[in-house]
Amino acid sequence: MHATGVLIELCGHVVLLLWGLHMVQSGLMRAFGARLRRALNTGLKTRGSAFLSGAGITMLLQSSTATGLMVTGFAAAGMVALTPALAVMLGANVGSTLIVQLLAFDVAHISPLLLMAGLIGFRHGARTRTRDLGRVAIGLGLMLLALHLMVTSLAPAERSPVLRELLSVVTADPVLALLIAAAFAWIAHSSVAAVLLIASLAAGAIVTPAAAVAMVAGANLGSAVNPLLEGPRGNPAARRLPVCNMVNRIVGCVLTVALLGPITAALGHLSADPARLAANFHLVFNLAMAALFIGPLPWLARLAVRLFPEKPDDADPTAARYLDPGALRLPHVAIANAAREALRMADTVGTMLQGALDVFRSDDRKLLQEIRRKDDLLDRLHDAIKRYLTQISLEALDEADALRISEVLTFAINLEHVGDIIDRNLMDAAAKKVQRKLSFSPEGAQEIAALLERLCATQRMAAAVFMSGDLRSARLLMREKEFVRHQESLATEAHFERLRAGRTESIETSALHLDILRDLRRINAHLVTSAYPALEQSGDLLPSRLKDTAAVAH
Repeated sequence: MHATGVLIELCGHVVLLLWGLHMVQSGLMRAFGARLRRALNTGLKTRGSAFLSGAGITMLLQSSTATGLMVTGFAAAGMVALTPALAVMLGANVGSTLIVQLLAFDVAHISPLLLMAGLIGFRHGARTRTRDLGRVAIGLGLMLLALHLMVTSLAPAERSPVLRELLSVVTADPVLALLIAAAFAWIAHSSVAAVLLIASLAAGAIVTPAAAVAMVAGANLGSAVNPLLEGPRGNPAARRLPVCNMVNRIVGCVLTVALLGPITAALGHLSADPARLAANFHLVFNLAMAALFIGPLPWLARLAVRLFPEKPDDADPTAARYLDPGALRLPHVAIANAAREALRMADTVGTMLQGALDVFRSDDRKLLQEIRRKDDLLDRLHDAIKRYLTQISLEALDEADALRISEVLTFAINLEHVGDIIDRNLMDAAAKKVQRKLSFSPEGAQEIAALLERLCATQRMAAAVFMSGDLRSARLLMREKEFVRHQESLATEAHFERLRAGRTESIETSALHLDILRDLRRINAHLVTSAYPALEQSGDLLPSRLKDTAAVAH
């Protein structure tokens, strides 16, 4: 019964360690997530810089798994080449060892200070980033407290024959010990937590030094499983990076088991402390694997490309292409996927606008029906984007991510509205024109064609502003709203001039003409909204068009 109690206490302390690790990761991602991703992206130019970027970011996030999932998403989205992405993984693996080296020291006495400072920052911080950093401090304090409690709870286990016998039997076989540690690291999503637990077991003489070495190798293997199982799916090319990282881990585990005796003896000469032995081997293991694989990475990348080719795009053309469910754990990648899908909507709108121009010129009934069907595609993509973005965990979002989600949703909603206007209004008007054999005056037809051509250009500019957020382009796009409103006013005035002069076809054609002008202005207004986010951030967008809202209120 005493052994059972010790195991239950140990499980509770491990959970506390994992929760502290989660708080550190989520706090840092909220505070500096966008900067970390930019740093990672800019550091992917060479193998050396990619290696250092992976190590540095993993030290901050305290998880090679988090870095692995991040770079796997980049590689799957085509944002980074495979060779530097593999170098990032090697650096991430080394970065996790540096965390273990720091936490292996007895620094439990600073845990209360971190907890108090974190609570003050989290509860009373005036800025969001201060609260996020308070969350990080609380997480670090909980991790140090959990490590201290693990050592304390394991102390009586040295006098528990049942527990010692159980663990000695389980860890007597190096391969079995390795697999148990791999399973724990996979479940915990953290090699850091696994290695720290192994170090605590070794410090309490619960496992032998040889078993601790085998288990550390297993912890490294387990951390490679998460990106493999939870990374982007669907396209075999998305498996290249996690599979190559898994190969690296397997090679290291095979070498460790084969050389277990000499490795344990050599590490014993470096430090007699069993806990330090486990931490040192974690560092040696990853440095050795980095040195072994950093040179052949280009060859390994080429082999992975041959084994996992790009999947041919033969799917349903109306289905979403980029909304990978496996990327939902990585908000920045998931949001980028949704933005790519929104661009498909923008391209579809551009095709519909060009088609509407051709329909009014040619009265082609077949083309009219094709344009109507494209609105069904817009509706389907809009619903898919909305459902996809609502599945992203709010806890993992920083302010920039949350703002970008709002921008993507707004852009998709406006494009869906544009599609409805084209389908239900413009195409209804075109169908009425064809069925009743109506014709516009040459001037009226030219006015409609000119505005549609202008809207085609506006659609392309709106898509560019949505992706780039360029302030100059946003200002130009915003001017389109005033321009189209002015052109509609001029066209309406000219239309009534022709009515008064008797140069029009019929009252029915006149009403149809005015309806089309109104609908084109509405389409333009929806497209121009993609300029709002950039203009709001720069302070160029006024809250109201009224000269003095206070005076009006009184």
